[in-house]
Amino acid sequence: MSAVLRFRSRDVGRVEETWQRFVPSAGLERVEARDFRFDWASATLPKLSVVRYELAAGVTSVVEPVDQILACRVRGGGARVRTADGVVTGESAWITDGRSVGAHWDGPATVQALIFDQAAAQSAARQISGDDGLELSVQDALMADAAASKLWSGTVDYLLSALSSAELKDEILLASLQRHALVITLSSFGTSFRDTMGRSPQTRAAPATVRRALTHIEEHAHLPITVDDVAAAVHMSTRGLQRAFQRALDTTPGEALRRARLEGARRDLERTGDTVAAVARRWGFTHPSRFAAYFRAEYGVAPGVVARRLR
Repeated sequence: MSAVLRFRSRDVGRVEETWQRFVPSAGLERVEARDFRFDWASATLPKLSVVRYELAAGVTSVVEPVDQILACRVRGGGARVRTADGVVTGESAWITDGRSVGAHWDGPATVQALIFDQAAAQSAARQISGDDGLELSVQDALMADAAASKLWSGTVDYLLSALSSAELKDEILLASLQRHALVITLSSFGTSFRDTMGRSPQTRAAPATVRRALTHIEEHAHLPITVDDVAAAVHMSTRGLQRAFQRALDTTPGEALRRARLEGARRDLERTGDTVAAVARRWGFTHPSRFAAYFRAEYGVAPGVVARRLR
């Protein structure tokens, strides 16, 4: 369940106090109080905070998040943002995983922000990408393009609306929203996650669970095991294993099991002198014609041709 906070205030001191609840490093270097107005809305999950506020004032501020990933956008008020790379941007969104970012605006402005727990974000990014060696990092503080900026801003407003609903208490739905926010954010900016997801599935490092499953398949393909047995051996649900194989290898555990059995059958045909039917049965293929079709598709030759080479 999300914690929701909404209020309006004309108390200048409350601006910094409230913002520091979410980003402890945040500091206001200057607030010009002419016609000051502060209108705040936020929703908080265990590993994500969604913030949107309007601040009618001239402001100079700085953030340097610790153990957090902060994505933010300031619109209006002649906003100017300077990242640690010295890049100055107007109303474009920006992101930081710890490097200092300063912002300044001269009049009424709207601020949107998503704040992620850094360790939780990395864990989720590894799971989503299928790369358990992924080191999550920001490579470009600015938004990828205008379309991404529009999508990200719309996502922030949607998340805040959804999380503010008193009826939304389902933990699965809340986890899905948190995951959606992370994927949109990490894909909208220059991050190591975006690079990993942009690579072909065949070039990504397979996660540990997939590698363990492949090892189990190779060691037990000669036995009458099923995909359910493989999933149980690596302590995953069958559906979870299917998704992991699809993300990491663009294939299924069933296809991996069949290829392992075909490889075992090929070795036997080359070495034993047994009939094609006997070898097919030994490796779990009960239909000789189907075995022959699989074999030809895998090796470009009929199994009978391989068997005759030994005679």
